[in-house]
Amino acid sequence: MSDRMSSVGFDLDLTLADTRAGIAAVYDEVALRLGVTIDSAAVVARLGPPLEWELANWLPAEEIPEAVALFRSLYPSIAVPATTLMPGAREAVEAVRRAGGRVIVVTGKNALDASRTVEFLGLEVEEIAGSVFAAAKGPALARFGAAAYVGDHVADIEGARAGDVVSVAVATGRYPAGELRDHGADVVLGDLTEFADWFDGWRIPAALV
Repeated sequence: MSDRMSSVGFDLDLTLADTRAGIAAVYDEVALRLGVTIDSAAVVARLGPPLEWELANWLPAEEIPEAVALFRSLYPSIAVPATTLMPGAREAVEAVRRAGGRVIVVTGKNALDASRTVEFLGLEVEEIAGSVFAAAKGPALARFGAAAYVGDHVADIEGARAGDVVSVAVATGRYPAGELRDHGADVVLGDLTEFADWFDGWRIPAALV
């Protein structure tokens, strides 16, 4: 079996990490300090796109850089400690490593906060690629030599396609299973508790090709 058939990329927010409470708390603090209205519940209901895109829903363009800097200054102390593992996340990463594979996290979150989050959760990964979204995730997956990419957002399916890897969608974010299938995911799982069984079964026939 080639190393490539054992190496997997994962999205972070709502795939490996439940960041909703922490991100909502940071947005609430940003809104308070800047004196603006931000509906943090609406924000976390559509996690996935870059921070700058979300802030554009609440602030004029000229105020976004200041808000981004404030958000990122608050993230380590507020959001990271409030982050928890998504169900099955640790077991999914361990399944890849048990097979001799390598793991890359490819996320729209900036690389520094992504690294802090992964370290806080105690996940063992080889690489983290941050600040990439949708098809922009493809080059990182291709460079790493991943064979599959796992994510909760329809944009993660675009990323897998751009990287020429198998798209594995988990219905743990805003999109239900049927919608993920409609967007062209190769595999749809309820959550990462189903990943290890799928991965082990997928690798066996792949090894025989």
